[in-house]
Amino acid sequence: MTSFMTPCIYLQSEKAVTGFGQRNLFGGGNPVLLAGKYSGSGADRILVFDFSRGDKAHEKAISIIREICAASEVPVLVSGNIRRLEDVKKLLYAGCQGCVVSLSQKGWETLLPEVSRRFGKDRILAGVSDYEEFLAGKDIIEEFASEVLALDTFQEQIAEISGIPVLVHTDIHSREEILHLLQGKNVSGVSGEFISAEGRDIRAFKDECSKLGIQVSLLQSRIGFEEFKLNKDGLIPVVVQDYKNDQVLMVAYMNQEAYEQTVRTGKMTYYSRSRQKLWIKGETSGHYQYVKALFLDCDNDTILAKVDQIGAACHTGSRSCFFQTLLDKGEDTQNPLHVFQDVYDVILDRKKNPREGSYTNYLFDKGIDKILKKVGEEATEIVIAAKNPDKEEIKYEISDFLYHMMVLMAEKGVTWDEITTELAQR
Repeated sequence: MTSFMTPCIYLQSEKAVTGFGQRNLFGGGNPVLLAGKYSGSGADRILVFDFSRGDKAHEKAISIIREICAASEVPVLVSGNIRRLEDVKKLLYAGCQGCVVSLSQKGWETLLPEVSRRFGKDRILAGVSDYEEFLAGKDIIEEFASEVLALDTFQEQIAEISGIPVLVHTDIHSREEILHLLQGKNVSGVSGEFISAEGRDIRAFKDECSKLGIQVSLLQSRIGFEEFKLNKDGLIPVVVQDYKNDQVLMVAYMNQEAYEQTVRTGKMTYYSRSRQKLWIKGETSGHYQYVKALFLDCDNDTILAKVDQIGAACHTGSRSCFFQTLLDKGEDTQNPLHVFQDVYDVILDRKKNPREGSYTNYLFDKGIDKILKKVGEEATEIVIAAKNPDKEEIKYEISDFLYHMMVLMAEKGVTWDEITTELAQR
């Protein structure tokens, strides 16, 4: 089982604090900047504890969590103030990958199955304070949660009676004890004081874990640099592309050291021919490029890098270095279908290759009547949202509708090519 390093952010009164009920600021108190630091230092996930009190403060917290998700290069999990289905819905709409339903609150027995069925088991964790709490809810947890967030070190007891993955949140700050913990059965990751410490080089710690045989998430190149065909200067050109819309951002060069540092850190690192040294894109400007995928061309002499570009790629402030038009036939080169097709392909894959806990597979298993019911419900929610002055809500509801519509398309064998052809004919 892969162990994910999961630093946490305690969110209270719009600030990142050192723990529950405390006023001492952590990491400068800015939770959004803290999320960026964690994801840039090798974290696999970020766990946010929402300590806000009152409806108004909670709504503000969700707004901050949305910013955290936008700033983070890794998935965000949230625990705290999750008491009803609507709370989970808002957090997932804000960009969170998963939500923690605490077994310490009343009504969890109803809420956990409800949100699991609605949003998919893979998006739901069960928050457990002690072993007795887990034992009492074991059957429901195993059926409706993909993972347990253990708020203490009782993971070994859980492993004796269950195979469910356990994310351990602990105040242990000893490196040796954390390493021992990660070697335990069913441990899916660690959170808390050690991994969240300011200045912690999470990537270096993951390297240490790997050397000890602990399975961790590390970027690795499938082809060694020695197999690349280099130019006369011993460099290989890199074409850099935005992973979201395929926009070509820039072209740069790498030597072996730059390439290996890029793979190791997840940040695009190049070799400057003019300065004769390495440079990390964004190190000065903050406009980092985070690696999403690297491809090698058929001749092994050019790399295509798909990246998440923060800010502008060009030193002029332009998003792309390619902004000077030489020739333009006037055709619109944007293709919104690219996004729709990617989502549709994932839905088709779920249909062909079912995954346990998948909400998409739940819909396919229930059949056409359930799918049609959800399409109708989501259409109604668009109507309701349209009466609300907040455009964010209607944006989320339309996205929900489009997803369920694509499930219907997959169920009936309708493709996006057929839809766009039909629209073009009108």
